[in-house]
Amino acid sequence: MKTLLDNADSVDRAGDPLEVSGEVVRIRGGRPLTGRVEVKGAKNLVTKAMVAALLGDTPSTLRDVPDISDVQVVRSLLEVHGVRVEDGDVEGELHFDPSGAVAAHFEEIDAHAGASRIPILFCGPLLHLLGEALIPDLGGCRIGDRPINFHMDALRAFGAIVDKSYEGIRITAPHGLHGASIELPYPSVGATEQVLLTAVRAKGTTELRNAAIEPEIMDLIAVLQKMGAIISYEPNRVILIEGVDSLRGYDHRAIFDRNEAASWACAALATDGDIFVGGAKQQEMLTFLNVFRKVGGEFDVREDGIRFHRNGDLKPVVVETDVHPGFMTDWQQPLIVALTQAHGVSTVHETVYENRLGFTEALVQMGADIVVHPQGIESAERRVPRRALEQAAVVTGPTPLRGAEVEVPDLRGGYSYVIAALAAEGESVVSNMGIIRRGYEKFFAKLDALGADFDIVG
Repeated sequence: MKTLLDNADSVDRAGDPLEVSGEVVRIRGGRPLTGRVEVKGAKNLVTKAMVAALLGDTPSTLRDVPDISDVQVVRSLLEVHGVRVEDGDVEGELHFDPSGAVAAHFEEIDAHAGASRIPILFCGPLLHLLGEALIPDLGGCRIGDRPINFHMDALRAFGAIVDKSYEGIRITAPHGLHGASIELPYPSVGATEQVLLTAVRAKGTTELRNAAIEPEIMDLIAVLQKMGAIISYEPNRVILIEGVDSLRGYDHRAIFDRNEAASWACAALATDGDIFVGGAKQQEMLTFLNVFRKVGGEFDVREDGIRFHRNGDLKPVVVETDVHPGFMTDWQQPLIVALTQAHGVSTVHETVYENRLGFTEALVQMGADIVVHPQGIESAERRVPRRALEQAAVVTGPTPLRGAEVEVPDLRGGYSYVIAALAAEGESVVSNMGIIRRGYEKFFAKLDALGADFDIVG
């Protein structure tokens, strides 16, 4: 039976009893995860909607906000810029009053940003409010190239001036911002968010071509439309934004976190468990659910969530990650853990980030049979266009996993290590667990509710 330091006399912000930091966890695997977990708003929407509150002339309210470290980072950055952020009466509710917004120094932004890349999305709103934005060195998960030139080129197209210094990047708009015609070389989610947050108050009309159209992007557009923005989505990834002189605050309930929902679904596959994910919706997960069923999983869609479980032995699949509506890159890491238990050879083509398969080294250490092809694999059946930096993982199974000592490399890879440890025979020690709290609320409490056997040891 799991011991979660039952005599702990402190509680962290995510609601997990902690006597120590929670950075190192000892996991005893070999038992199915069963039970119910709840997912709140999507990290990839909530943090951007918080930034959007800067654009309003009146206060905003955001609901279903998960208590994760990325939210705390954005909250701190807003407060550094003079925005008053208050908790609501209901769990997961935040109120934002931007009336006191002010400029901040490089050092202040850097101190609160930590490893987050969110500061770059403050640029458009701050340029409209203050005429200046500062960006320190950017962090984030080390999973591949995330060039900020997409962002900088877009801001220049709006009329911004970008100056680099030893402290970071200073962006100014001495003549204000104007509408622009922008075509992204790749449908980048971050760059699309940048254009939306900047164009809504730029003078004139902006046409964005090759835009990202993820559900979180559509939800951000809904937030901005509530604020008074005029945004239309046209065929072939084209978004039109007509700039307006002012925006008001919003009241919005965030879309659910489909990444977390898919993570728990993969955990059910890997451990032969049965997990009900409260708050999950079918429509935003159609692509994932198709692959889940092909692998040998089964799901039951209900009004309040989706139940995930196995339907016999797991089967091999071929998966190609892609931008929406394709199979998300965030889904492939926990799926690969489950594929180590499939009967046959699976291939996962990673076309979004070039370093996202590095996490498989630890799975091999745990007994998995995974071969990474650094240049990808040619195939006549490929549907997603090849990219110069893509990779592929060939997973042969089933192979029994055994406990090991592993260190979390990034958010989704770290979650995958935990699930691998829970599926493995014997004991594993997983360190650097703090990264997982960037995107998973009440992570230890949820593991406990699902019957995981683990101790927090450091």
